[in-house]
Amino acid sequence: MSKWGLFVGGALLAGVAVAGWQAIQPAPVQQGHSMVPPDTSNIAMGDPIEDVRLPQELSADAVLGKRAFDAKCASCHGANAAGQNGVAPPLVHKIYEPSHHSDEAFQRAAQSGVRAHHWKFGNMPPVPGLTRGDVQYIARYVRELQRENGIN
Repeated sequence: MSKWGLFVGGALLAGVAVAGWQAIQPAPVQQGHSMVPPDTSNIAMGDPIEDVRLPQELSADAVLGKRAFDAKCASCHGANAAGQNGVAPPLVHKIYEPSHHSDEAFQRAAQSGVRAHHWKFGNMPPVPGLTRGDVQYIARYVRELQRENGIN
């Protein structure tokens, strides 16, 4: 057998060995949180999805964010971002923690809308009339609500 044949055979054998090794390894343990939304079948349509605890005090930026949120977001995402069953998801939920949905994700959602991917409420349309600054304040408000509810 030629050296070239030995080389190709060795490479093939090594590839089969690596594939076999990977096939017998246990599945990796998922760290972090589940991206599965909660069961909302026992919540009346339009009712809040989450029970949101409010911070004793909001920062000045979060106060501005609450005003903008109440004006532009609460009609769908509910008071204090608790969501509304059948309408829109709660933003005070582990799915929207900063490590999974950054503040920039809020910016893009407000500017361009977002295709439904965690919840079954349909796509979110763009929100007209919000500046990047407005969304920055809204994100600050949501993050302070999240922290008060154990979402960091």
